Amino acid sequence: MQLHHYFITAWRNLIRRKGANFLNILGLSVGLAGCLVIFLIEQNEWGYDRQQSNYRNIYQLVKNTRTAKGDNFHVSIPFEAVRALRQDYPQIRWAETFVDDGEQVTVMKDAAAAGNGKYIEDGVWYAGPELFGIFDLSWINGNAAVLEEPNTVVLCRSLADKYFGHWESAVGQNLRLNNVMTVRVSAIVADPPATTDFPFRAVVSYKTFLANSRTWGLNDLRGWGWSISEHQVFALLPEKTDAAAIDKSLPAVISKYFTDDRTSKKIYFLHPLSEVHFDTRFDNDGDHVSSKTSLYTLGLIGGLILLMACINFINLSTALAATRSKETGVRKVMGSSRLQLGLQVLADTCLIMIVALGFSILLAQLCLPYVRYISPIETPLHLLNTGTVLFLCGALLVATLLSGIYPALQLSRLNPIEAIQNRFSTTKFGGLSVRRVLVVLQFSFSQLLIIATLIAVSQMDYVSHADMGFNKESVLILQGNSDSAFRARQVAFKQGLLTQKDVQAVSFAENTPVNGRHETNFSFDHIDADQPFYATLKYGDLDYARAFGLQMAAGHWYAKNDTLGEAVINETMAHRLGIPDVEKALGKQIRIGDGPWRSIVGVVKDFKNSSLKEEIPANIILRNRGASTLTAIRLSGNNPGRSVSEVETVWNSYFPEYAFNSSFLDDRIEKFYRQEQRLSASYKVYTLLAILISCLGLYGLVSFMAVQRTKEVGIRKVLGASIGNIVYLFSREFTVLVAIAFLIAAPVAYYMMNKWLQGFVYRTHIGAGIFLATIVISVGIAWLTVGWRSLRAALANPVKSLRAE
Repeated sequence: MQLHHYFITAWRNLIRRKGANFLNILGLSVGLAGCLVIFLIEQNEWGYDRQQSNYRNIYQLVKNTRTAKGDNFHVSIPFEAVRALRQDYPQIRWAETFVDDGEQVTVMKDAAAAGNGKYIEDGVWYAGPELFGIFDLSWINGNAAVLEEPNTVVLCRSLADKYFGHWESAVGQNLRLNNVMTVRVSAIVADPPATTDFPFRAVVSYKTFLANSRTWGLNDLRGWGWSISEHQVFALLPEKTDAAAIDKSLPAVISKYFTDDRTSKKIYFLHPLSEVHFDTRFDNDGDHVSSKTSLYTLGLIGGLILLMACINFINLSTALAATRSKETGVRKVMGSSRLQLGLQVLADTCLIMIVALGFSILLAQLCLPYVRYISPIETPLHLLNTGTVLFLCGALLVATLLSGIYPALQLSRLNPIEAIQNRFSTTKFGGLSVRRVLVVLQFSFSQLLIIATLIAVSQMDYVSHADMGFNKESVLILQGNSDSAFRARQVAFKQGLLTQKDVQAVSFAENTPVNGRHETNFSFDHIDADQPFYATLKYGDLDYARAFGLQMAAGHWYAKNDTLGEAVINETMAHRLGIPDVEKALGKQIRIGDGPWRSIVGVVKDFKNSSLKEEIPANIILRNRGASTLTAIRLSGNNPGRSVSEVETVWNSYFPEYAFNSSFLDDRIEKFYRQEQRLSASYKVYTLLAILISCLGLYGLVSFMAVQRTKEVGIRKVLGASIGNIVYLFSREFTVLVAIAFLIAAPVAYYMMNKWLQGFVYRTHIGAGIFLATIVISVGIAWLTVGWRSLRAALANPVKSLRAE
């Protein structure tokens, strides 16, 4: 038989059995669409920065600070580092950058702009031309040489269009940065791709940074004793250079320049660009960090969804095969070989797969706008590309083979006499029906996802209602500047805010309780040696505790007439200093670095410094007006929209040259758990898909059983069996199968989700209620699915059932 004949017959079979094939196509379409969306997410995440021509040879210099408490990984590198590294490793191309997110950019009034204005921008980098000997940029106008000059800036095309109407009008125009520096637009580059962790939206010459470093409070860039995360170093290694060998030699090189670290051991090493997007140990400079474990888990879910769809197809196909046994018997009598019969079944399967694949592409396209709710991807995904075409072809081949081979073998081995007489028996492996094994697998997968979803939702609920140790509600955060003009107006600005009826408290600080991890060495109780652990340093004014709702455990906040210098610590700090009774910490002396000794006048109750994934660190809170560029405003919360509008009006009256940049504290905290929330949402979506496919699989098996036991049902009804008895006959077996599936899924799900919860220092408890809810949900779904199909069999006329052949 020629190949096209198989597909002609397959098309006829598809039309003839519309109901059963509709269920097959529905299950496969949903499963393939889910897999396609997952593939697009994986393709996007694994493609980060791969557009760089030197992708495999680019490294970031990072460090591991080892203390008595453990390892702390940082991207911050001392400003002196590059000069020394260029001298000791001349074969490596080095580049240093200063990254300033949240920088104010003002379009100068004399610019021929679409509209002059003030903007707050992320992705402003200060770098020399050597950075673009490492990273690739597509130059539209100019080249990297313009960054040799001070007071020059390179804009990406979208920013140039935004500021000046069209990028061609931008070159030669001036911008004001942070109300301090005036720079000239000297070149234009294409926008960086969405899949990069280094979005160069505006690049200012490094000489401009060096001339204005005091703008960021950097009064001295010399020395190896300190560093900030904004200063980073990149390297391009020559081909076939062993990065591990460089790492081994770095300690000896660094020790020549830096020997005065008394509290920790700093280990510098080269971090490959290929790992930057996936390494959760570091603060990532891009949009997000994607854990490889999460991506593997998502890929596994996609594989399970596809496998469940294929299992569903097998169950429905073998149920349908019982109605095709006479056709198979006749074909065999007429001379068809087992190979021809098998190829016909595979052709039927392939045609159904092709139809399902078309519907799955449509479903996936409809779902793409909502992908951002289950993944960190904010940019639009493109459905059809070379990768997805190859994936769809591979999925079609794999799904056809997985779904078609077993039904093909089952039908082709039928005895022609038994087939014509409709005596169609199930094949068993080890005494168990293959279909029952498949149903158990299906429900194991779906119950695993149900348990994972319930635990993830429970943890997110725990996180959202956890006691942070301060009041995060209705706190508006304004980001300001550190220049003298801004500081000179702060007191008057505060008084202006306090006249507004919705404003309850105002505080100037460097950071909020949950933002900023400035770790510092310190001495205690007039012992000159540093303590064997770092403390997290926070700066806030007299109203810091009131604005954020911090509670005192002992003593008081520092006083207004503080002239000698007072400090407040948290409970964890007191305990780590060996003071179990926090009252006894009052009056002790503490010194930050080489600064003055300060008296501890208060101990604040512990508050969470970041997400619940981390332990509470030892905190020191001091006054430092020069570093207090952030304004925290506690609002009444009665009308947030009106309150923000009033605050903006006051801001513009005191700081007309500064852009109004506000956010609520609880929104900032929510960002800590965005990845987990999206993971929880993805579990919900794919759990629903798994349940839908499992229901279709159950329907297939009960349909098969109803056909096989038609006469048995008729005899039972003649002998007096009620409809309830018949329904129970079918439901009992599936209840047992669901229970077996639960015994398989429960320990696996517990192990996996317990490992996931280990990432949180503060986490919910996996209780028995979650597993009880899972089995109730699973059994309920099974009964609903089986009940109505078995009810049809129970309501059938027993006379027709007994006559069935």
